Amino acid sequence: MRNKSVILEARDIRLAIDLIELGARLQLLEAETKLSRERLLKLYKEVKGESPPKGMLPFSTDWFMTWQPNIHASLFMAYYRFFQKHTELRGLELIIKAYRMYLEQVRRGGMDVVLSLTRAWTMVRFFEADMLQTVICRECSGEFVSHAHDPRRGYVCGLCHMPARAGKTRKARESAAVVA
Repeated sequence: MRNKSVILEARDIRLAIDLIELGARLQLLEAETKLSRERLLKLYKEVKGESPPKGMLPFSTDWFMTWQPNIHASLFMAYYRFFQKHTELRGLELIIKAYRMYLEQVRRGGMDVVLSLTRAWTMVRFFEADMLQTVICRECSGEFVSHAHDPRRGYVCGLCHMPARAGKTRKARESAAVVA
């Protein structure tokens, strides 16, 4: 019978609670803690007051290429790389710190949160697997998420060259109608 460390289990519980509060999916919790699925389900219900959402994790890099998700993913990656370069944080701690900074800035700007913690975690894994890279916009010099091995020359970001329908969501139209 293996010795279980109460301290390590307590750390995993604290980590799981933090992740749940940030909106992590159950699969992320299972991958990043040593707690059983049953324990995680109980913990999730206790923290959120509901069962975790069902369904598969994001598995495609394409989501990160669309206009608004790309901007949010690029913002998160800027924080991630800054903390990676200037702190001792690594792994999940680094992702959590960068994600909290992303949330703070998005909320401060009055914007909707587009990137979930689970997508941010998945995106970091895509970068580690060399499926994604960053590319510099030739107009604003910002770094943006792109598919790995896509041509980098002449790239123009979604902020400098907004798609025709960017921001034309139902929510934006309803907000404009209320103001008018």
